[in-house]
Amino acid sequence: MAKHALLRSLSDVDIRLVRIFITITECGGFAASELELNIGRSTISKHISDLELRVGLKLCNRGPSGFSLTPEGEKFLAAAHKLLSSINIFQSDIDSIHSKLTGTLRIGLFDQSTTNPNAHIHKAIRKFDEIAPDVALEIALDPPSALEACVTSGGMDLAIVPIHRRSTSLVYTPLYTEHMTLYCGEGHALFDTSSDLTAADLKLEDYKYAGYAFNSPNLKAGANLGITRAAKVQEEEALSLLIQSGCYLGFLADHVAEAFVREGVVRSIAPADTSYSTIFAAITRKKPEPDRKTSEFISCLRAFHNIDIDEESP
Repeated sequence: MAKHALLRSLSDVDIRLVRIFITITECGGFAASELELNIGRSTISKHISDLELRVGLKLCNRGPSGFSLTPEGEKFLAAAHKLLSSINIFQSDIDSIHSKLTGTLRIGLFDQSTTNPNAHIHKAIRKFDEIAPDVALEIALDPPSALEACVTSGGMDLAIVPIHRRSTSLVYTPLYTEHMTLYCGEGHALFDTSSDLTAADLKLEDYKYAGYAFNSPNLKAGANLGITRAAKVQEEEALSLLIQSGCYLGFLADHVAEAFVREGVVRSIAPADTSYSTIFAAITRKKPEPDRKTSEFISCLRAFHNIDIDEESP
């Protein structure tokens, strides 16, 4: 690898190579990124070699032992994300100058909002499409902490997450509530117990509990009941699977559990003691302020959600 970088100024080709590099790291290697990039492995390899030559750094190891980033590659990846974030901010600023809304709106979601009767995000999307038909949408699903970090860094324009611990860098627009209850699956030792028993009667701390791996209202609810995680998950789908196994207790949104309850494969546990509600909010950065298309989408969300709570309440 050359000691001196050839890169003195960025060109469109350089930015394209950076985007390819990021995609490869997200996919986990050259072979895995072929479908995403729609180019062959040999071409991908040449692109990365060209990028390494341009920046004068060995960015990744590839070969029989698999794909991995070098220490320099890790630092370059962080810088690459900052570069694309800056480009996105610039593009948003240019889009805001146009009287007609254009560009891409990047939205992050956490839960299965499509089945929540209190969530009307689909209606907001339909209204927004009427107002800004030329704006493309990108929607990603991630844990709340990842979404908050992405909005803060500028990688997303907004996200909809449960309010837990507020960040001073973000603005929260409350939208709807989600009701959660502790459940167990068929075959669990508590499945056939009386519904009149309290959480204390059931000694919940004696049973295995599955919960989210990240900081969330779910984690706090489990701690309040004195139960500790024996299994960690990132998504509600995995949590539902563990509960249905009959081996674990776990919190599910009632609208998610409803179908399983009807089928008789899960049941709530001491709902009077274990149920709680979470407020979901749209989050945007305080600075710089949201661009026009983001503000317009927030207005569409407000139009279909009428939660009675002060935006600045804890």
